[in-house]
Amino acid sequence: MNPGSETLAPIHVVAGVLRDTRGRILLARRTEGRDLAGAWEFPGGKVETGESPLQALERELLEELGIRIGHCTPLISVPQHYLNKKIVLDVYTVSSFSGKPKGLEKQALAWSPLEKLSSYPMPPADKPVVAALTQPNVLAITPEFDGEKTGFLSRIEKQLISGIRYIQLRCKTLPAKKLKELALDIRTLCHEHDGVLLINQDIELAMSLDCPVHLKSTQLMQPDIEIQLSAHPFSAACHDIDELKKAESLSALFAVLGPVLSTKSHPGVEGMGWSGFTRMRNEVSLPIFALGGLASSDLETARRHGAQGVAGISGFWLAKP
Repeated sequence: MNPGSETLAPIHVVAGVLRDTRGRILLARRTEGRDLAGAWEFPGGKVETGESPLQALERELLEELGIRIGHCTPLISVPQHYLNKKIVLDVYTVSSFSGKPKGLEKQALAWSPLEKLSSYPMPPADKPVVAALTQPNVLAITPEFDGEKTGFLSRIEKQLISGIRYIQLRCKTLPAKKLKELALDIRTLCHEHDGVLLINQDIELAMSLDCPVHLKSTQLMQPDIEIQLSAHPFSAACHDIDELKKAESLSALFAVLGPVLSTKSHPGVEGMGWSGFTRMRNEVSLPIFALGGLASSDLETARRHGAQGVAGISGFWLAKP
Protein backbone atom coordinates (compact mmCIF):
# COMPACT_ATOMS: atom_id res chain seq x y z
CA MET A 1 0.00 0.00 0.00
CA ASN A 2 1.28 3.48 -0.80
CA PRO A 3 2.84 5.18 2.27
CA GLY A 4 0.45 7.65 3.84
CA SER A 5 -2.35 6.82 1.42
CA GLU A 6 -4.80 6.04 4.20
CA THR A 7 -4.62 9.66 5.40
CA LEU A 8 -5.48 11.13 2.01
CA ALA A 9 -9.04 12.28 1.37
CA PRO A 10 -10.28 10.73 -1.88
CA ILE A 11 -10.97 13.01 -4.82
CA HIS A 12 -14.38 12.25 -6.31
CA VAL A 13 -14.25 12.07 -10.10
CA VAL A 14 -16.87 11.20 -12.73
CA ALA A 15 -16.55 10.01 -16.31
CA GLY A 16 -18.91 9.10 -19.12
CA VAL A 17 -18.90 6.32 -21.69
CA LEU A 18 -20.25 7.79 -24.94
CA ARG A 19 -20.85 5.83 -28.14
CA ASP A 20 -21.35 7.08 -31.67
CA THR A 21 -23.72 5.56 -34.23
CA ARG A 22 -21.06 2.97 -35.14
CA GLY A 23 -20.69 1.82 -31.55
CA ARG A 24 -17.28 3.39 -31.09
CA ILE A 25 -16.39 4.84 -27.68
CA LEU A 26 -15.08 8.35 -27.10
CA LEU A 27 -11.71 8.88 -25.43
CA ALA A 28 -10.00 12.17 -24.54
CA ARG A 29 -6.25 12.69 -24.23
CA ARG A 30 -4.90 14.36 -21.11
CA THR A 31 -3.23 17.66 -22.01
CA GLU A 32 0.29 18.80 -21.15
CA GLY A 33 0.75 20.09 -17.62
CA ARG A 34 -1.67 17.60 -16.06
CA ASP A 35 -0.87 14.43 -14.17
CA LEU A 36 -0.41 11.51 -16.59
CA ALA A 37 -0.26 13.90 -19.55
CA GLY A 38 -0.66 12.12 -22.88
CA ALA A 39 -2.72 9.26 -21.48
CA TRP A 40 -6.18 8.58 -22.87
CA GLU A 41 -9.22 8.50 -20.60
CA PHE A 42 -12.99 8.52 -20.54
CA PRO A 43 -14.10 12.18 -20.53
CA GLY A 44 -15.21 13.75 -17.27
CA GLY A 45 -13.75 15.52 -14.25
CA LYS A 46 -13.98 16.35 -10.56
CA VAL A 47 -17.21 16.53 -8.60
CA GLU A 48 -17.45 19.98 -7.06
CA THR A 49 -18.81 20.70 -3.58
CA GLY A 50 -22.59 20.51 -3.55
CA GLU A 51 -22.84 18.59 -6.82
CA SER A 52 -24.22 15.11 -7.32
CA PRO A 53 -22.13 12.84 -9.56
CA LEU A 54 -24.63 13.19 -12.40
CA GLN A 55 -24.70 16.97 -12.07
CA ALA A 56 -20.90 16.99 -12.23
CA LEU A 57 -20.91 14.74 -15.29
CA GLU A 58 -23.43 16.97 -17.06
CA ARG A 59 -21.34 20.07 -16.31
CA GLU A 60 -18.00 18.51 -17.21
CA LEU A 61 -19.14 17.13 -20.56
CA LEU A 62 -20.74 20.44 -21.48
CA GLU A 63 -17.54 22.33 -20.58
CA GLU A 64 -15.12 19.83 -22.15
CA LEU A 65 -17.06 18.57 -25.16
CA GLY A 66 -19.95 21.01 -25.71
CA ILE A 67 -22.60 18.30 -25.43
CA ARG A 68 -25.71 17.84 -23.28
CA ILE A 69 -26.24 14.37 -21.91
CA GLY A 70 -29.52 12.51 -21.61
CA HIS A 71 -30.17 9.22 -19.84
CA CYS A 72 -27.22 7.75 -17.87
CA THR A 73 -26.76 4.50 -15.95
CA PRO A 74 -23.97 3.53 -13.51
CA LEU A 75 -21.31 1.25 -15.00
CA ILE A 76 -18.61 0.89 -12.33
CA SER A 77 -17.03 2.82 -9.46
CA VAL A 78 -13.24 2.52 -9.27
CA PRO A 79 -11.29 3.42 -6.12
CA GLN A 80 -7.65 3.98 -7.02
CA HIS A 81 -4.51 5.04 -5.15
CA TYR A 82 -1.83 7.00 -6.98
CA LEU A 83 1.55 8.00 -5.58
CA ASN A 84 0.35 11.30 -4.10
CA LYS A 85 -3.43 11.09 -4.20
CA LYS A 86 -6.37 8.73 -4.20
CA ILE A 87 -9.54 9.00 -6.22
CA VAL A 88 -12.94 7.41 -6.57
CA LEU A 89 -13.96 7.34 -10.22
CA ASP A 90 -17.70 6.94 -10.84
CA VAL A 91 -18.33 5.92 -14.43
CA TYR A 92 -21.67 6.16 -16.20
CA THR A 93 -22.88 4.82 -19.52
CA VAL A 94 -24.37 7.81 -21.38
CA SER A 95 -27.22 6.35 -23.42
CA SER A 96 -28.03 9.59 -25.27
CA PHE A 97 -26.56 13.03 -25.79
CA SER A 98 -27.12 16.04 -28.04
CA GLY A 99 -24.45 17.94 -29.92
CA LYS A 100 -21.21 16.88 -31.56
CA PRO A 101 -18.32 16.32 -29.12
CA LYS A 102 -15.43 18.74 -29.62
CA GLY A 103 -12.20 19.22 -27.67
CA LEU A 104 -13.10 22.58 -26.16
CA GLU A 105 -10.09 22.45 -23.82
CA LYS A 106 -7.68 21.69 -26.69
CA GLN A 107 -7.67 18.00 -25.80
CA ALA A 108 -7.39 15.43 -28.58
CA LEU A 109 -10.39 13.13 -29.01
CA ALA A 110 -10.60 9.65 -30.49
CA TRP A 111 -13.50 7.32 -31.26
CA SER A 112 -12.28 3.81 -30.52
CA PRO A 113 -13.86 0.51 -31.55
CA LEU A 114 -14.62 -1.57 -28.47
CA GLU A 115 -12.02 -4.21 -29.33
CA LYS A 116 -9.24 -1.59 -29.55
CA LEU A 117 -9.88 0.20 -26.25
CA SER A 118 -7.21 -1.76 -24.40
CA SER A 119 -4.52 -0.64 -26.88
CA TYR A 120 -4.71 2.98 -25.65
CA PRO A 121 -2.34 3.97 -22.81
CA MET A 122 -4.59 4.93 -19.90
CA PRO A 123 -4.41 5.98 -16.25
CA PRO A 124 -4.74 2.99 -13.90
CA ALA A 125 -8.30 3.92 -12.83
CA ASP A 126 -9.55 3.75 -16.42
CA LYS A 127 -8.28 0.23 -17.07
CA PRO A 128 -10.98 -1.50 -14.97
CA VAL A 129 -13.52 0.54 -16.94
CA VAL A 130 -12.24 -1.00 -20.17
CA ALA A 131 -12.58 -4.45 -18.61
CA ALA A 132 -16.12 -3.65 -17.47
CA LEU A 133 -17.00 -2.75 -21.06
CA THR A 134 -15.26 -5.63 -22.82
CA GLN A 135 -15.05 -8.66 -20.52
CA PRO A 136 -17.58 -10.98 -18.80
CA ASN A 137 -18.95 -9.95 -15.41
CA VAL A 138 -19.69 -13.40 -13.96
CA LEU A 139 -17.32 -16.30 -13.33
CA ALA A 140 -19.12 -19.59 -12.63
CA ILE A 141 -17.00 -22.21 -10.87
CA THR A 142 -17.96 -25.86 -11.04
CA PRO A 143 -18.20 -28.03 -7.93
CA GLU A 144 -16.60 -31.46 -7.86
CA PHE A 145 -17.84 -33.75 -10.63
CA ASP A 146 -20.69 -35.86 -9.31
CA GLY A 147 -20.19 -38.73 -11.76
CA GLU A 148 -23.26 -37.94 -13.83
CA LYS A 149 -21.80 -36.42 -16.98
CA THR A 150 -24.97 -35.63 -18.91
CA GLY A 151 -26.50 -33.60 -16.10
CA PHE A 152 -23.18 -31.89 -15.31
CA LEU A 153 -22.76 -30.73 -18.90
CA SER A 154 -26.44 -29.76 -19.15
CA ARG A 155 -26.11 -27.41 -16.20
CA ILE A 156 -23.02 -25.81 -17.70
CA GLU A 157 -24.80 -25.32 -21.02
CA LYS A 158 -27.72 -23.65 -19.23
CA GLN A 159 -25.28 -21.25 -17.60
CA LEU A 160 -23.80 -20.39 -20.99
CA ILE A 161 -27.25 -19.93 -22.52
CA SER A 162 -28.16 -17.61 -19.63
CA GLY A 163 -25.27 -15.31 -20.62
CA ILE A 164 -22.42 -16.48 -18.37
CA ARG A 165 -19.19 -16.46 -20.39
CA TYR A 166 -16.49 -17.59 -17.93
CA ILE A 167 -16.62 -21.21 -16.73
CA GLN A 168 -13.90 -22.48 -14.40
CA LEU A 169 -13.54 -26.27 -14.21
CA ARG A 170 -12.56 -27.06 -10.65
CA CYS A 171 -12.53 -30.82 -10.15
CA LYS A 172 -9.73 -32.06 -7.92
CA THR A 173 -10.73 -35.71 -7.51
CA LEU A 174 -11.01 -36.88 -11.14
CA PRO A 175 -8.16 -38.92 -12.61
CA ALA A 176 -6.18 -37.03 -15.25
CA LYS A 177 -7.68 -38.90 -18.22
CA LYS A 178 -11.27 -38.40 -17.07
CA LEU A 179 -10.60 -34.75 -16.25
CA LYS A 180 -9.27 -34.11 -19.75
CA GLU A 181 -12.28 -35.84 -21.33
CA LEU A 182 -14.65 -33.72 -19.26
CA ALA A 183 -12.70 -30.55 -20.02
CA LEU A 184 -12.86 -31.27 -23.76
CA ASP A 185 -16.64 -31.58 -23.61
CA ILE A 186 -16.98 -28.34 -21.63
CA ARG A 187 -14.60 -26.55 -23.99
CA THR A 188 -16.82 -27.58 -26.91
CA LEU A 189 -19.87 -26.13 -25.15
CA CYS A 190 -17.98 -22.91 -24.41
CA HIS A 191 -16.95 -22.54 -28.04
CA GLU A 192 -20.55 -23.07 -29.17
CA HIS A 193 -21.80 -20.32 -26.86
CA ASP A 194 -18.93 -17.81 -27.14
CA GLY A 195 -17.69 -18.71 -23.67
CA VAL A 196 -14.25 -19.29 -22.16
CA LEU A 197 -13.21 -22.35 -20.20
CA LEU A 198 -10.59 -21.89 -17.48
CA ILE A 199 -8.79 -24.90 -16.00
CA ASN A 200 -8.20 -24.79 -12.26
CA GLN A 201 -4.53 -25.21 -11.23
CA ASP A 202 -3.45 -27.72 -13.93
CA ILE A 203 -1.09 -25.68 -16.13
CA GLU A 204 -0.13 -28.62 -18.34
CA LEU A 205 -3.77 -29.51 -19.05
CA ALA A 206 -4.68 -25.90 -19.74
CA MET A 207 -1.83 -25.58 -22.23
CA SER A 208 -2.77 -28.82 -23.99
CA LEU A 209 -6.36 -27.58 -24.42
CA ASP A 210 -5.35 -24.00 -25.27
CA CYS A 211 -7.42 -22.72 -22.33
CA PRO A 212 -6.42 -20.19 -19.67
CA VAL A 213 -5.36 -21.64 -16.34
CA HIS A 214 -6.64 -20.38 -12.98
CA LEU A 215 -3.83 -20.43 -10.42
CA LYS A 216 -4.35 -20.92 -6.72
CA SER A 217 -2.58 -18.29 -4.63
CA THR A 218 0.29 -20.57 -3.59
CA GLN A 219 1.02 -21.33 -7.26
CA LEU A 220 0.95 -17.65 -8.11
CA MET A 221 3.57 -16.84 -5.48
CA GLN A 222 6.04 -19.55 -6.56
CA PRO A 223 9.34 -17.92 -7.65
CA ASP A 224 9.38 -19.81 -10.97
CA ILE A 225 5.69 -19.41 -11.87
CA GLU A 226 6.51 -17.11 -14.79
CA ILE A 227 8.72 -19.85 -16.26
CA GLN A 228 6.01 -22.46 -15.68
CA LEU A 229 3.41 -20.31 -17.43
CA SER A 230 5.68 -19.44 -20.37
CA ALA A 231 3.36 -16.54 -21.33
CA HIS A 232 0.26 -18.77 -21.21
CA PRO A 233 -2.86 -16.75 -20.27
CA PHE A 234 -3.93 -17.12 -16.65
CA SER A 235 -6.10 -15.80 -13.86
CA ALA A 236 -5.33 -16.08 -10.16
CA ALA A 237 -6.95 -16.53 -6.77
CA CYS A 238 -5.81 -13.77 -4.41
CA HIS A 239 -6.35 -12.98 -0.75
CA ASP A 240 -4.09 -10.00 -0.09
CA ILE A 241 -2.40 -7.05 -1.76
CA ASP A 242 0.92 -8.83 -2.36
CA GLU A 243 -0.84 -11.55 -4.33
CA LEU A 244 -2.83 -8.99 -6.32
CA LYS A 245 0.32 -7.08 -7.21
CA LYS A 246 2.05 -10.29 -8.28
CA ALA A 247 -0.91 -11.17 -10.52
CA GLU A 248 -0.83 -7.69 -12.03
CA SER A 249 2.93 -7.76 -12.59
CA LEU A 250 2.56 -11.00 -14.57
CA SER A 251 -0.32 -9.55 -16.64
CA ALA A 252 -3.07 -11.82 -15.36
CA LEU A 253 -6.33 -11.80 -17.28
CA PHE A 254 -8.00 -11.08 -13.95
CA ALA A 255 -7.83 -11.90 -10.26
CA VAL A 256 -10.44 -13.44 -8.00
CA LEU A 257 -10.40 -11.83 -4.55
CA GLY A 258 -12.14 -13.14 -1.47
CA PRO A 259 -13.82 -14.25 0.56
CA VAL A 260 -15.89 -11.07 0.66
CA LEU A 261 -18.62 -12.64 2.78
CA SER A 262 -18.55 -15.77 4.92
CA THR A 263 -19.41 -18.99 3.08
CA LYS A 264 -20.73 -22.45 3.91
CA SER A 265 -17.74 -24.03 2.17
CA HIS A 266 -15.32 -22.30 4.59
CA PRO A 267 -17.05 -22.26 8.00
CA GLY A 268 -15.33 -20.09 10.56
CA VAL A 269 -13.51 -17.99 7.94
CA GLU A 270 -14.59 -14.37 8.28
CA GLY A 271 -15.06 -12.45 5.06
CA MET A 272 -13.14 -9.25 4.35
CA GLY A 273 -16.37 -7.34 3.65
CA TRP A 274 -16.80 -4.81 0.89
CA SER A 275 -14.64 -2.29 2.72
CA GLY A 276 -11.75 -4.77 2.76
CA PHE A 277 -12.32 -5.57 -0.89
CA THR A 278 -12.25 -1.87 -1.81
CA ARG A 279 -9.08 -1.29 0.20
CA MET A 280 -7.24 -3.87 -1.90
CA ARG A 281 -8.93 -2.87 -5.15
CA ASN A 282 -7.31 0.55 -4.63
CA GLU A 283 -3.80 -0.79 -5.13
CA VAL A 284 -4.01 -2.43 -8.57
CA SER A 285 -5.69 -1.79 -11.90
CA LEU A 286 -6.33 -5.32 -13.17
CA PRO A 287 -9.93 -6.68 -13.33
CA ILE A 288 -10.97 -8.31 -10.04
CA PHE A 289 -13.88 -10.68 -9.47
CA ALA A 290 -15.36 -10.67 -5.97
CA LEU A 291 -15.73 -14.15 -4.46
CA GLY A 292 -17.36 -15.51 -1.34
CA GLY A 293 -21.07 -15.82 -0.53
CA LEU A 294 -22.10 -13.95 -3.67
CA ALA A 295 -24.57 -14.48 -6.50
CA SER A 296 -25.59 -12.68 -9.69
CA SER A 297 -27.89 -10.46 -7.62
CA ASP A 298 -24.75 -8.97 -6.00
CA LEU A 299 -23.32 -7.72 -9.30
CA GLU A 300 -24.51 -4.13 -8.87
CA THR A 301 -23.03 -3.96 -5.36
CA ALA A 302 -19.78 -5.46 -6.61
CA ARG A 303 -19.50 -2.88 -9.39
CA ARG A 304 -20.03 -0.07 -6.87
CA HIS A 305 -16.90 -1.31 -5.09
CA GLY A 306 -14.73 -1.59 -8.18
CA ALA A 307 -15.22 -5.25 -9.03
CA GLN A 308 -15.25 -6.55 -12.57
CA GLY A 309 -18.00 -8.88 -11.44
CA VAL A 310 -18.81 -11.76 -9.12
CA ALA A 311 -17.58 -15.35 -8.94
CA GLY A 312 -18.71 -18.40 -7.09
CA ILE A 313 -19.89 -22.00 -7.00
CA SER A 314 -23.12 -22.31 -5.05
CA GLY A 315 -24.51 -18.99 -6.24
CA PHE A 316 -24.25 -20.03 -9.91
CA TRP A 317 -24.37 -23.81 -10.05
CA LEU A 318 -27.83 -24.67 -11.30
CA ALA A 319 -29.87 -27.44 -9.75
CA LYS A 320 -30.06 -30.74 -11.60
CA PRO A 321 -32.59 -30.70 -14.44
